[in-house]
Amino acid sequence: MTPLMAGIVGFFALFGLLALRVPIGIAMMAVGAGGIAILNSPQAAMNVIGAFPYTYSAVFSLSVIPLFILMGTFATVSGMGADLYRTAYTWVGHRRGGLASATILSCAGFAALSGSSIAAAATMGKVSLPEMERYRYDSGLATGAIAAGGTLGILIPPSTVLIVYALLTEQSVGRLFLAGFLPGLLLTVLFVITIFIVSTLNPKAGPAGPRFDYAERFKVLVHSGALLFIVLIVIGGIYTGVFTVTEAASVGAFLTFLHALWSRRLTLARFFEALLSTVKTTSMVFFILIGAHFFAPFLALTRIPVNLATAVSELAMPALGILLIIIALYIILGTFMEGFAMLVLTVPLVLPVITTLGYDPIWFGIVMVVVVEMGLISPPVGMNVFVVKGVAQHVPLSKIYRGIIPFWLAMGVCVLLLILFPQIALFLPETMMGRG
Repeated sequence: MTPLMAGIVGFFALFGLLALRVPIGIAMMAVGAGGIAILNSPQAAMNVIGAFPYTYSAVFSLSVIPLFILMGTFATVSGMGADLYRTAYTWVGHRRGGLASATILSCAGFAALSGSSIAAAATMGKVSLPEMERYRYDSGLATGAIAAGGTLGILIPPSTVLIVYALLTEQSVGRLFLAGFLPGLLLTVLFVITIFIVSTLNPKAGPAGPRFDYAERFKVLVHSGALLFIVLIVIGGIYTGVFTVTEAASVGAFLTFLHALWSRRLTLARFFEALLSTVKTTSMVFFILIGAHFFAPFLALTRIPVNLATAVSELAMPALGILLIIIALYIILGTFMEGFAMLVLTVPLVLPVITTLGYDPIWFGIVMVVVVEMGLISPPVGMNVFVVKGVAQHVPLSKIYRGIIPFWLAMGVCVLLLILFPQIALFLPETMMGRG
């Protein structure tokens, strides 16, 4: 069997296993080890299976993953999500579509601690949906805002997806975090503008909420001071070089732990629950990463990435045209493939093409994450949609999808702006003074 044919058979086998609901980490390990056995030797495959999982995972730099996950878990336990929504609610809730805008703003704030789109959507959905329903918001706008706002969790740092992309592409986690910061703010603003447009075209969709005086606004703002302080310490420390990313993760986890204690919401049962949740999520991420690093040597043996990059470089088409085709393919893949799976499967194939075209891999990582966000709210998979459906069980799925359309278009605008103005993503990494 030729290497190319082995690669094609391997991809079909991988997609077949995924269709059978085999976890992606196990599927990639099986196909990768099998491919190495065929193209190299069974002994080489056994050596990889025996040694690689430990040698890869027992690396100090990977401790950034459980630390940031723990930071997000403690933030959830300490009730920071509710505090954030209450703060945004008092400042913008009195405007047209204000409660939906408050949801977006609080999701953005919570994203700076959780790094998870699902956690952000679930947390903010429980807090904000009852308020929007109390003021008779259109259910499509309300659920669409929650689902779209939740996606900010994988763009605004710290982001688990950006960490995985950094490990797959051997890029700096710190630079990727900084690269995601301004695009995350841009997308937040685009979502708020989207809500304003929808509420202006249909005033009944997003009626204004109550107005609070400035004394009350500043009073609740104080309760969110812990969040602002932690974000400033973590992101500011990375940017200025005071911390490495791993050190910043440990400081962030410790500060959120202290806040959870101070808020008196951290019982012994919740503490162990937070630890168990962190272990489960970390195990899932490590399993996927180990599987991806079984699959990568197999792909290298097939020479598919190199041949693909060579073929693309010989196309009589401008680099921008090829980039737009890649983005379109990602959007299509996102309609039926989970974001993590899409990331680990395609990055080894696509990155050589992107670098051949002359694009910055850090910039492309941010563009890719925004496109993955689009997949998180696209039918028929749309993980965030099903999370919101779990919170709003009385809202038909079709209504949620209709409410998402304006936010999906806003994400498209964000991708376009990133293509036209790459410095939106590259400015902070290029001026970074940090160590990683």
